[in-house]
Amino acid sequence: MRVSSQDVTVVALLADPDAPTEIARRMTQMLPGRLADRSGQGRRFDVEVVSEPFTAEAEDPSTLMRRIMDRGSSERWDIVVALTDLPLHSHGRKLAVDLSHEHGLALLSLPSLGGFRLQTRARQAVEEAVLSLAGPRATGPEGPPGSQPLRGPFVSRLAPIHPGQVGEEEIADLRYVVTGPRGYLRVLLGMVRANRPWRLVPGLSKALAAALATGAVATVNSTIWSLATSLSTPRLVIATVGSVALMIGWLIVDANLWHRTDEVSPEARKRAALYNASTVVTLGIGVLVCYAGLVAINLVWALFILNDRLFASTTRTPLHGTQYWTLSWFVASVATVGGALGSGLESDEAIRAAAYSKREQERRSLLQNDRGD
Repeated sequence: MRVSSQDVTVVALLADPDAPTEIARRMTQMLPGRLADRSGQGRRFDVEVVSEPFTAEAEDPSTLMRRIMDRGSSERWDIVVALTDLPLHSHGRKLAVDLSHEHGLALLSLPSLGGFRLQTRARQAVEEAVLSLAGPRATGPEGPPGSQPLRGPFVSRLAPIHPGQVGEEEIADLRYVVTGPRGYLRVLLGMVRANRPWRLVPGLSKALAAALATGAVATVNSTIWSLATSLSTPRLVIATVGSVALMIGWLIVDANLWHRTDEVSPEARKRAALYNASTVVTLGIGVLVCYAGLVAINLVWALFILNDRLFASTTRTPLHGTQYWTLSWFVASVATVGGALGSGLESDEAIRAAAYSKREQERRSLLQNDRGD
């Protein structure tokens, strides 16, 4: 790491576009002060954010570290911390962070931080990385020569993050990886968080229009009334699960969202399984949000339009609160099926934009182009 003059350490946050850039910019206000307080050596820190797609066409940590080193060598930065929302792998493990104390570099994979309190965890991870790179160097059992191991909440006994293997020819001298079933779940939730599944609602405008139209018609259909009053709660649950699964499956098939790999290595298959799992969970959350909205809208529509006498004469059941709720619930399942058919009117780009982060879109586009070549 280069030593700055006047006890000022210049830290660059090199962030991929979209979510990583937003996270980096939000932490710049408090990060210099926290770093200065924790360093305790009268040192000041200047933090700047640079938004660049440094992970384009690459997912190998060694390649990315070389890119970061080349990028930092052209600037007057003392420390460079790179943030990406792509899940990275090294030696069959899911990468959390790579550090090079010799060059003052760190590479942080945001999905390794999980899906909750991401902003706080990202700030803590950046703090630990910067202090490790700027602090005194450790030798011995705590880490490789020339490295200062991470401490604090980022690497703790409860976190499924542990030191990982570093190759002799790699730039990094310290690596932390995510391990075990808890680590897999942590990365999966982090990928889903990066995809921001709530964006699926406006991204499926035509499908939602079809679902709302289906629900409006079904609410005034006497056959639907009779079916809704005769269905038990377990059957209503089955109808919900079936309609949501049909919607998710149709979106995956119609927009070609399923990731297939031509590689036969176990690591490639695990990576493909992780990508597909994040796709299913992302779509599942988005569709469930749409489903809950359909239930609420159908309930309001039913309260406004239904006639209690006509309903009772048709179904031989008084129209009370339970009937309103049951009918709205069942109609939401029927409307979701109609929305699945309407989703075929959406462009593949609109669905992918709703289902994936920007970096994930670019990664999948490159993979599809490679298969086309």
